[in-house]
Amino acid sequence: MTTTSITNFRKNIYKMMENTVRYNEPVSIATKDGNAVMISQEEYNSLVETLYLNSQPGMRDKLLDGLNTPLEDTVPEEEVAW
Repeated sequence: MTTTSITNFRKNIYKMMENTVRYNEPVSIATKDGNAVMISQEEYNSLVETLYLNSQPGMRDKLLDGLNTPLEDTVPEEEVAW
């Protein structure tokens, strides 16, 4: 994460915004009244989706179970009734 002052952020807003969008590099912006963090929309959407999935009862355990399941123990996609 890049950390900068509000003054430096104002001077370099385009480059910092470009790096945030292109490389998902968050920017912490320090002001005298507190700090703010700028993240890309892609990163924001990912965080919101993660929070949503973790808020669903049992979903976290199902996701972890899926991550720990060997590929050979899964059902081939062509056998799944979508």
